[in-house]
Amino acid sequence: MSTETQKRLGDILIESVLVSKDELEQALRRQEQTGEPLGKAIVNLGYLSEYELLEALSKQLDVPYLTLSNYLLNAEIAKLIPEEMARKYMVIPLFKIEKTLTVGINDPTNIVALDEISRHTGYEVEPVLCADHEIKEALDEVYGVASSMDRTMEEYQTSSNGETTQGEGEAEVPIINIVNLIFKRALKVNASDIHLNPEEDKLRVRFRIDGVLEEVWSQPKRFQDAIISRIKVMASLDIAEKRRPQDGRFKITIEDRSIDFRVSTLPTVHGENAVLRLLDPTSVSVELAQLGLNKKLEDSLRRLISVPYGVLLVTGPTGSGKTTTLYASLNELNDVEKNIITIEDPVEYQLEMIRQSNMNPKAGMTFAAGLRSILRQDPDIVMVGEIRDGETATVAVQAALTGHLVLSTLHTNDAPGALTRLVDMGVEPFLVASATSGILAQRLVRKLCQHCKEPYTPDDAELKSLGLGKVKKKLTFHKAVGCKKCRNSGYSGREAVFEILEMNEELRELVLKNASSDTIKRVAIKNGMTTLRHDGLRKVVNGITSVEEVLRVTRA
Repeated sequence: MSTETQKRLGDILIESVLVSKDELEQALRRQEQTGEPLGKAIVNLGYLSEYELLEALSKQLDVPYLTLSNYLLNAEIAKLIPEEMARKYMVIPLFKIEKTLTVGINDPTNIVALDEISRHTGYEVEPVLCADHEIKEALDEVYGVASSMDRTMEEYQTSSNGETTQGEGEAEVPIINIVNLIFKRALKVNASDIHLNPEEDKLRVRFRIDGVLEEVWSQPKRFQDAIISRIKVMASLDIAEKRRPQDGRFKITIEDRSIDFRVSTLPTVHGENAVLRLLDPTSVSVELAQLGLNKKLEDSLRRLISVPYGVLLVTGPTGSGKTTTLYASLNELNDVEKNIITIEDPVEYQLEMIRQSNMNPKAGMTFAAGLRSILRQDPDIVMVGEIRDGETATVAVQAALTGHLVLSTLHTNDAPGALTRLVDMGVEPFLVASATSGILAQRLVRKLCQHCKEPYTPDDAELKSLGLGKVKKKLTFHKAVGCKKCRNSGYSGREAVFEILEMNEELRELVLKNASSDTIKRVAIKNGMTTLRHDGLRKVVNGITSVEEVLRVTRA
């Protein structure tokens, strides 16, 4: 930066009461001695943190700043700039829109760097401020992948047909590095799943982030078998068997965090497709107050788990947070005076004082068989990972009728549908009516990015279409926009929407009469049940999510 720019920075820091005049003078003296930029001198003297300096520079230069620690880097975009140039100018390519390439840089006033990058890439270059240490980490991450891939290409080009083989010692190392880096990046952006999708000419790598799949990069087709085989070896699967689906799991430590991976492979016309579910014990919220329930729904759930016996079901599609809700309920109930036992597929997070067991069909440990064994262990509370068949449903209902509180999950579209689903499974209606205490249905909606969400006033037509009709006060909704901090998605993070059906005599009579789920739903709403759609709209009104997101995951 020029002296003039440095003076402007000093003035801003003093005006913002971030540093004193004495501190600024000491920083200027240090700068004269070391030749380092003023901002770095201030940080090195301990007067400001690096992020406080970034905020000041952002204000001074009218350039946005971005924290890279949670940013999803794109290896394909990184290839636009050679590693040598990126490291020389401390710049990391972030994303491109049409003819504009956005880069993270520690000095946006370095016109020489921006011009050279523009000439090399053919794009207009838009800078954003990033911290030095984050740029260095990002460069190591992105170009580390590229280097490993280059080495791998060179090694496998020596083979006559370009195919990989296992057991080649050092030749496997680049593939191992690439797979490990996929895991590290997935964990860094809080991905819930990794999808490795074989195509005709490449292996596509996608992450599920906040419930939506995003493509991260693609790998050359010649690496497909090696990457899939590496994952199968880690999961103790048969690498020679490529014609049938396989399931497995493994645990590894990534940056001092122990992560469980559940692996599923499926043969496709272009090779084996692999999906990995990431289970991070440190990420689960096990407090009812942290689930996102409003007071009415939280009070309702507390009532349901406080009863000494009965069946409480949590319903929703895969990945809707059902297990988290069950764990939060168990944590609320956990007490040295209670014997709580679970059977799960698999145990995702370990809870203190609760006896947790894994389902193992090969050893005869199905949900139904496991539940029968649990009932001989003198339990007070039982959790069954999922009711998948009539046998498990019947045993669960019988357990509830003999004085146990049974918590489980079921795949239905809404809470009322769970009652008819149990009957369809073969459980007698009078048993369903007698044993069921309540049902909670849930979905996960993406939360609007708090940095770029845009408010607007819904018109009468939109309110009417949402079933809100005329409202007494003017409402403000927000829509997703997209910015650098949310990877231009407009969303960051997720939160659950709920509906809770508490059984009463009227609903039990309907179950006994084999009433349809629609009839049960109408009566439940009349009795005060809040639907998934309406709980979602509450979160729209509160600025948490958008109308589009609620409509995506719920129905009227």
